[in-house]
Amino acid sequence: MSATMTPIPALFTVKAAAAYLSLGRSTLYELMAAQELPYVKVGRARRLRRAELDAFAARLEPQTN
Repeated sequence: MSATMTPIPALFTVKAAAAYLSLGRSTLYELMAAQELPYVKVGRARRLRRAELDAFAARLEPQTN
């Protein structure tokens, strides 16, 4: 019996990217507007590359309190 894996998409919608990063949609729109998170346009829709999402998450600094 083999386990089936759900493939991770190469391009995410803003909603899916927000869920992937555990952030709110408005936060993602703010990051895109500030050019901190690159995106591509497909027609009128914005899409975020998985590699860019992973790179963004890797750049985040851990917080110590």
